[in-house]
Parts: sequence; structure tokens; C-alpha cells
Amino acid sequence: MSYDNDNIFAKILRSEIPSERVYEDDATLAFMDIMPRADGHVLVIPKGAARNMLDATPEQLAACLVTVQKIAHAQIKAFNADGTTLQQFNEAAGGQEVFHLHYHVLPRHEGIRLRPPGTMEKPELLKEHAEKIRQALS
Repeated sequence: MSYDNDNIFAKILRSEIPSERVYEDDATLAFMDIMPRADGHVLVIPKGAARNMLDATPEQLAACLVTVQKIAHAQIKAFNADGTTLQQFNEAAGGQEVFHLHYHVLPRHEGIRLRPPGTMEKPELLKEHAEKIRQALS
């Protein structure tokens, strides 16, 4: 399978679609998931083309995981979380829906289940959660 330059995350990288960005470096971008399964749910993506981890370069994978760890620490601080869940899917059979490599980073609290997928969050709440994470990063 080939990489589609018109996938939604590629459009976010090009700022063709708005996103609530929380962190960016030369190789990665972290932004709020618009359908969060937990408060503070962030997506981490490489800036270069990569359909998923099966075709990503070792450098893209390493850069993403460094950012994932940075975001997870900030989420735990920002949301007083007890832990974190990391999800990453590859190809449709593996559960992937957007075909640009991405990691879901979800702050978790003991005894609180993830919300079901598919519910859009209010932009103002995403902005508030993003600001909490940005503050924790600084």
C-alpha cells in the first residue's frame, strides 16, 4: 500500500485543516484528538510521509517515541493521571483508520474506563486541555 498525501494528518501538517497543537519539533507534531477517549488524548505523528510503522524509517519511529514519552510525562502532570495508555494501529486489519503513522497517548486514572470512540469534543475544551499540556511541557 502507498502513502496518500491527502490523508487528514498530512493536511493537518500542511495547516490545511485546523488542529489544536500541543508540541512540535523538527521531526514530529503532537495535537489533540478531536474525538478523545480520555481528557487530554493526544496524537503524535511524524512530519514526514509514513503510512504506518511498517514503512516508517527507524528515525521516524525513534523521533515519535521520544515525543510520545515527552507528551505522556506532561499529561500525567497536567491531569494528575495515574498512568498512560499508548495505542498504535497498522493497516485496516490492525484497526488503523487514518493512514499516516500516529500514536494515541491517553492519560489514565485508576478505575476510570476509556470513553467509547467516535464522539467529537467541543473545541473550547480541547483548547483548555491543550493549554494544560503545554503548561506542563514548559
